Amino acid sequence: MSIANKYRITEQQYLQGELQSQIKHEFVQGEVFAMVGASSAHNWISGNIFAEIRTHLKGKPCRPYMNDMKVRIAENFYYPDVLVDCSDIANDAYFVETPILIVEVMSASTKTYDKTFKLQQYKNIPTLQEYVMVEQNTQLVEVVSRLDGWQPHYYELGDSFMLQSVGLKMSVAEVYDGIKM
Repeated sequence: MSIANKYRITEQQYLQGELQSQIKHEFVQGEVFAMVGASSAHNWISGNIFAEIRTHLKGKPCRPYMNDMKVRIAENFYYPDVLVDCSDIANDAYFVETPILIVEVMSASTKTYDKTFKLQQYKNIPTLQEYVMVEQNTQLVEVVSRLDGWQPHYYELGDSFMLQSVGLKMSVAEVYDGIKM
């Protein structure tokens, strides 16, 4: 993640700028950070997870979002790879504040940030039940849940895991379907 601006801007300036920007930015403590483009594997993994969740939630009140929906935590804004929100969101909304599930696909450059800073930020969302961190370069899924005190649980190829927040059982093979390792 690289810094787009070294000066502080207001939340309103950030939100207005995002509507006009060709690239996405996260907004943390008044600073804007440009989002780096994702690899093919990153997109494919995110798509696999989104597709499974979308199919499972069809006809239910919760909605999955992928890549372009921001999550607001206090005055900060992040772009998770996949999220699920069950509130009644307006069709013209550009961010959510009440996700129940957040998924991040981690690259070598974002892994530490996703597992430390973002985990701490996401835990501040009262509605969040689970945070899933998916390795991009190896078949490993880590699930942390509010229900068990945010203790990590790891799943490898051949394993299945339960997303309690949405009632969906997924296999690691489904997550990495179509990815050559």
